[in-house]
Amino acid sequence: MIFGKKKSAARASYDKTGKIPVVRASICTGEKVAGFKDEATGKFEDLMLIRREEDLKEFMSLYDVKEEEIKKEW
Repeated sequence: MIFGKKKSAARASYDKTGKIPVVRASICTGEKVAGFKDEATGKFEDLMLIRREEDLKEFMSLYDVKEEEIKKEW
């Protein structure tokens, strides 16, 4: 279905052990991407594009993350 209603957001199952929630922002374009960074390797896995404050709130509710846990990187 192409033009259907937007599905309600269900909790995403994602293994967060050993990972830090991070929002990466581009200095040049201002584009923001939310995801998790592996503490051991430093590898970042992007999960969601953040365009508005509502997108960040959706990320936090989907992955059960609190705002004070999110690290910001440039």
